[in-house]
Amino acid sequence: MRLVFSFILSLFTVLTTAGQESLHVVMLGDSNTWIGGDDCVKPQGWNKWFKDAFQPTTCRSFARSGATWTNTPETRRNTQENIEVLGNDNVIYNQICRLQEAVDSGIQMSPQLILIMAGTNDAWFTKQRPKVFESGGHDSLPVNQILTLTGSVCYGCELLKAAYPKARIILLTPLQSVQAGTENITKAGDIIEGCGQQMGLSVIRLDKNGGIDAAKEKVKYHLTIDGTHTSETGARQVGTFIAEQVAALLQPSTK
Repeated sequence: MRLVFSFILSLFTVLTTAGQESLHVVMLGDSNTWIGGDDCVKPQGWNKWFKDAFQPTTCRSFARSGATWTNTPETRRNTQENIEVLGNDNVIYNQICRLQEAVDSGIQMSPQLILIMAGTNDAWFTKQRPKVFESGGHDSLPVNQILTLTGSVCYGCELLKAAYPKARIILLTPLQSVQAGTENITKAGDIIEGCGQQMGLSVIRLDKNGGIDAAKEKVKYHLTIDGTHTSETGARQVGTFIAEQVAALLQPSTK
């Protein structure tokens, strides 16, 4: 009991210390972030529980349901579309463009911490993203020619680093998913982690450590409502875990 209490106390101390910093946080991602709402207040989304635990100065989500990291040959700049399903313009690139517009217009404070949780739909809908797992970067190509997950992740992160050079960018790999399958989720996680390492960005492997077990969810839904999207219980668990991990990653810079 003393060990449990000690752990909870130390976690509270870390989160409180991190939360006291003046941090403007933005989130990009797919439906598991989108379901928490733009203001990160809906309990089915992990970002609500992250916000509650981490207590940043501001916290806003630019996520869209159905989004992928990976672009298509028809992808173009489109900051207005909100279709909630897979689409050529429903990609992280356009969330970055929306973020830039919001900051430039004064609606959004310039972010100091950017969390990106995406990759589930890339792993799930490989027929619609046929080059997703191929090798190859972006090499200054236009966005509609960056058709691999590797290229799309690196390109998006480069845009963010150029726009917000002082911001800390943390990549979150997709949670395990019954529908997307363990093999493809792991492939997507490995690619995202590789991009993070290449670019000097921190990565949190939610497929390995996020607490969602696709095999268990396939038998009976508990932490998800359908095998992919978090239940309130699952969102609380994932969001609290992410808050703990982010606090630990930021801790050296706050000493």
